[in-house]
Amino acid sequence: MKPVDLAVRLEWVAVAVAALFFYAISGVSWWLFALLILAPDLSMLAYLAGPRVGAFAYNAFHILIVPVLLVLAGNVFGSAMATAIALIWIIHIAVDRALGYGLKLSSGFQDTHLGRIGR
Repeated sequence: MKPVDLAVRLEWVAVAVAALFFYAISGVSWWLFALLILAPDLSMLAYLAGPRVGAFAYNAFHILIVPVLLVLAGNVFGSAMATAIALIWIIHIAVDRALGYGLKLSSGFQDTHLGRIGR
């Protein structure tokens, strides 16, 4: 692994650890965490409709835009549940990136913006 790749993966580990810390101090149930941590991966079912649809659906649930907006909204409106769900979602994305799973290209599930999975 190249030093740059390692640095990027370590950055994502830091994001996951920070989000996990904030989840831990939120006081929200760990059952919710266990229930939702893999929920974004249900988007992979869209690959049954083909790689283009699958990549679009997967990427929609694996970008930080919506969970970051949700964590902000949760804090602004005082919704611990919205904040907790957003943190779980961010942790999921960060762990995926730390493991080398990137946003999908429409050419196939193995092709990501970080390179081919399993290279």
